[in-house]
Amino acid sequence: MLSTSQLIITILVASVVTFSTRLIPFAVFGKREVPKIVKYLGNIMPPAIIGVLIIYCIKGGYTFDMKILAPQMIAIALTVIVHLWKRNILISISVGTISYMLLIHYVFV
Repeated sequence: MLSTSQLIITILVASVVTFSTRLIPFAVFGKREVPKIVKYLGNIMPPAIIGVLIIYCIKGGYTFDMKILAPQMIAIALTVIVHLWKRNILISISVGTISYMLLIHYVFV
């Protein structure tokens, strides 16, 4: 068990690191135009990360048991539909996660 001071130090370190990673692009580029490669990566990375997360989440699902496969496929479909509709990654991931959790706990028990 961590002491209160260890928890506070951990939170402070995490906060400084998070803030620093947000600050670095502004420190590097300032008011200059952002290079095309950085813009390209900023556009391509979110969908690529979601794709990797989907593959990671279903990689262990090499089964045709509908209690396992159906909730995964339904949640993936809902995530894709919501993302195409709202174009908001946070909402898409939230809907997919919440729908999956509800499905495995209440529908496919």
